[in-house]
Amino acid sequence: MAKARAPLERILRVRTLQLGLVRAEEVRAHERLASETALKDRITQLAANIAPAAERAGAFTLMAAAHYRDRLHQSADAAAARERHAALRVEAATEATLAAKRDQTAVEKLIARRDAAQAIKDMRALEEAPSARRVRHDPC
Repeated sequence: MAKARAPLERILRVRTLQLGLVRAEEVRAHERLASETALKDRITQLAANIAPAAERAGAFTLMAAAHYRDRLHQSADAAAARERHAALRVEAATEATLAAKRDQTAVEKLIARRDAAQAIKDMRALEEAPSARRVRHDPC
């Protein structure tokens, strides 16, 4: 009986471990997305703060601010691309988690079905077993 139970139990352990790994990867993907979004927002904020000021109207100052602002916009574009890539990874990780959960649930259902069939088989065996009724006499 133990040998018949072993394959499904082993498969369930493996599927549970795989589900844990996939969930951990999904959490890391969400953290990467949050990090990339925060970076993009910070770069956008920095670029917005580099605006020409009326009191500092020197040509060198304006040229330096324009160069710095241009570099920040390039960084913002790169950060936006990284954010899109991170969002795609989150979607893929979420789909992988759902697939792993489906696999684990399927194995759990197989185990439950096997246990129910075994319980029915045991009940039928008890029903078909001969009665073990003994006539006991009180001591006379």
